[in-house]
Amino acid sequence: GATGTTTAGIPERPEKLSFPALTYESPAPEKFRVQLKSGPVAYVVPDRELPLVNFSILVRTGDYLDPDGKEGLANLTGYLLARGGIKSKSAEELEERLAFLAAQLNASIADSQGGVSLNLLSKDLDEGLAILREVLTTPRFQEDKLTLRKKQMIQFMKQRNDESSAIEGREANRLAYGENFFNNRYSTAASVETITRADLEAFHQKWFVPANFIVAVNGDFDRADMIARLEKLFADWPFQGETPPPVPSNPTFAEAGVYLVDKDVNQGRVSIMLPGIKRDNPDYFPIIIMNDILGGGGFTSRIMNRVRSDEGLAYSAYSSFPGGTFWPLTFTAGLQSKSRTVAYATSIVLEEIKRIANEPVTDEELNSSKRGYVDRFPRNFASKGQIAGTFANDEYTGRFARDPEFWKKFRDRISAVSKADVQRVAKKYLT
Repeated sequence: GATGTTTAGIPERPEKLSFPALTYESPAPEKFRVQLKSGPVAYVVPDRELPLVNFSILVRTGDYLDPDGKEGLANLTGYLLARGGIKSKSAEELEERLAFLAAQLNASIADSQGGVSLNLLSKDLDEGLAILREVLTTPRFQEDKLTLRKKQMIQFMKQRNDESSAIEGREANRLAYGENFFNNRYSTAASVETITRADLEAFHQKWFVPANFIVAVNGDFDRADMIARLEKLFADWPFQGETPPPVPSNPTFAEAGVYLVDKDVNQGRVSIMLPGIKRDNPDYFPIIIMNDILGGGGFTSRIMNRVRSDEGLAYSAYSSFPGGTFWPLTFTAGLQSKSRTVAYATSIVLEEIKRIANEPVTDEELNSSKRGYVDRFPRNFASKGQIAGTFANDEYTGRFARDPEFWKKFRDRISAVSKADVQRVAKKYLT
């Protein structure tokens, strides 16, 4: 106060503030989950805050289903689904109508998942669902749009080696998963040129059926009314479709060694890789904490502190150890540095990898990492869209079936990680 005395109960320094423990209950997936009679599982999350509705449909498909010699087909199908018109409207008319409704329609097909999403005002729900039904059942795949997209894809191929980051990503992928693994099959000019509109239609009708859909919807609606609308959206499907084979999960990791790509630039990019894990590995939680301390935690992590803050050798130096969903993803430590300091910066990263395996982390590092995960946890469910999206994704990837209490137990599993656990998994995996 003005007299120089501290107001009762307010400490004189910020670090002396104390806060009550955070109490936060994560939402329960069962509360939102609906098994629709027409086939899909849907997560339905009403939210009256804004007059908007978001639909997201995950589709069991992916470019692992590209036929040999037609690499690029899944990608093209996904791209043109939302941009190539529908039965009742040409691509141009559809685009114009969506713009008039201030609606956003997107579709894509990646490695192991397809998706179609629509965001619109709740007053336009009837028209929006009619458009969505046509996108899913009778897309037009307009010929001129197909021709244009094929030209663009071939143009992108010509630029594949322009950026050193693109080269590094591609070569690292080959070493991590093997030449024959599906996500290392790249489209070529020959494969793209052979793709026809009939190929797109066949691919679409094979996989875009309600039994292969998982739905997330959130926004301004009444729950029972939305469930009825979804039943109608997926009823009486005009074609049969198939159940896709499982996503391949048998990558082969390259032999140990140093692999060099020579490009005439004045800096180097480095990826240090080790075989990784799938996310249902029992060591998943100790690995999260170990990697966070090592190089995953940004400015609080050891690799960043030594390579960037202490030595000034790179803007970014990191490690990542994600658990793969369908196949094991690699452990990667990475950095970029000017050419003459590449070897030195790399030696520091290797030193830190050895150190975390050879000696326990400090109490402060362990507690700060665990607290970070526990305190940030509510952000996973900060919006109704995140709730619907997270649970739909868990349904799609099989996490809900295998570990329905994953989110409920997440913080306890993080909190249970000890210094001995961190050192044990570092010794086991960082060899």
